Amino acid sequence: MEKGVIDRRVAQMEAEGVTFHYNSHVGAAGNVDPRELLNEYDAVALTGGAEAPRDLPIPGRELAGIHYAMDFLPQQNRRVSEEPLGGVQEILAGGKHVVVIGGGDTGSDCIGTSLRQGALSVTQLEIMPAPPERENKGLTWPNWPLKMRTSSSQAEGAVREYAVLTQKFSGENGKVKKLHCVRVDDKFKPIAGTEFELDAELVLLAMGFVHPVHEGLLKLLAVELDPRGNVKANTLDYQTSRPNVFTAGDMRRGQSLVVWAIREGRLCARSIDTFLMGKTDLPR
Repeated sequence: MEKGVIDRRVAQMEAEGVTFHYNSHVGAAGNVDPRELLNEYDAVALTGGAEAPRDLPIPGRELAGIHYAMDFLPQQNRRVSEEPLGGVQEILAGGKHVVVIGGGDTGSDCIGTSLRQGALSVTQLEIMPAPPERENKGLTWPNWPLKMRTSSSQAEGAVREYAVLTQKFSGENGKVKKLHCVRVDDKFKPIAGTEFELDAELVLLAMGFVHPVHEGLLKLLAVELDPRGNVKANTLDYQTSRPNVFTAGDMRRGQSLVVWAIREGRLCARSIDTFLMGKTDLPR
């Protein structure tokens, strides 16, 4: 998203009375203690998203050159904006064979960024089978139709492989060099005799997110979690196990769509207004 659009929205929210505190990592050592927020404010809303990435714990995972997508992508945003990287290890795709594991939007972002950085090749792996070229409307309507879609970044030259399971990484001198893969059936079981290898000097894990980060904020607040590791709250009042702490969006429901975050944010705001004022006129 263009930064000017974000700046415009921030300015609008500031004019409406919102105060932003930047570089404030709530729950991080030496930064903001969330327990102090409970003493200072009458209500707190947890809307931090589901940021714990899904890992791939297979042999060779410890090799250098294997990174989460969200360690790779923000660096490029900062380079484009001429911002400092903050002392983190640089992850660059230039001159490398890149493999992106995961077929969603984040994977597409990894492809486009890798190609722009000058990757020798980019291959995207997806464990799901290839979708049909044309949707079966009678089968899927009114749900989102299942059909082959090609993002602009994929069209730039990435090779896509479907129904593939990565079994292990291998490398030299502590650095990843190859992926060892196998084709899978419709139950994601390996098909004997379909094993193959891919060159890979940079592997980007873009397999989604499992739940909010628990260390720091959530552990310090000691709010109850649901069986999937999300902050537990119902959709009636969005209250957590602490009555003055509320939650909405991906932090409550897990990785989902922005429209759900908007919807839950509005309903959570109504609930907080009712909690503070005894009534609310906020829209649903």
